Amino acid sequence: MNVNIARSHMIEQQLRPWQVSDARVLALFASVKREDFVPLAHKSLAFAELEIPLPGGQCMLTPCIEARLLQDLAVQPNETVLEIGAGSGFMAALLANSAQRVISLEINPELATLARNNLRQAGIQNAEVHQADGAGVGAAEGTYDAILLSGSVAQIPQTLLQILKLGGRLSAIVGDDPVMRATTVTRTSATEFKTVQTWDAVAPRLMNFPEPERFEF
Repeated sequence: MNVNIARSHMIEQQLRPWQVSDARVLALFASVKREDFVPLAHKSLAFAELEIPLPGGQCMLTPCIEARLLQDLAVQPNETVLEIGAGSGFMAALLANSAQRVISLEINPELATLARNNLRQAGIQNAEVHQADGAGVGAAEGTYDAILLSGSVAQIPQTLLQILKLGGRLSAIVGDDPVMRATTVTRTSATEFKTVQTWDAVAPRLMNFPEPERFEF
């Protein structure tokens, strides 16, 4: 496989047709080496529009979903970003090349180590991976300019919205399979939030986030 050609095909034949038009996002996918964050057994799939398996039964999001979430979040160079669900560390790497500082939480210890090692080997110094349950994050952890959920949730917890700074954004894939939507919430005041749902997608669940009660007949 010619890596550079495969990377170019991913950008031109997958990302652009899927309405990824932000030049900064496209440049990130051209410069951050996705193949370095893919497990060795799946290197040949690094640029495919597939969920690539990771240890612990987890997976990487597809390139199109990663790119669209990043585009929706519109991270700025002076911002501090919280990611929930580090996976292999690729999204943290993308965010780190956009933001001032990235804190990525990963509940699985094996994945936390994998992500940490991948980021170090990539020479990324402004992203840190903590082994922690992102579903339990609260005000004690501080506030953030942007929050990205690298997986789906049934609903966005208020505890996460409360740690957004004024003007801060949170992006996630929200809903239940097969109906999920990319959702961006912006904090407009101390008590008010604006929610926009922009595109349909399906992504694996993040662990320990609340699920709605289901009625049985």
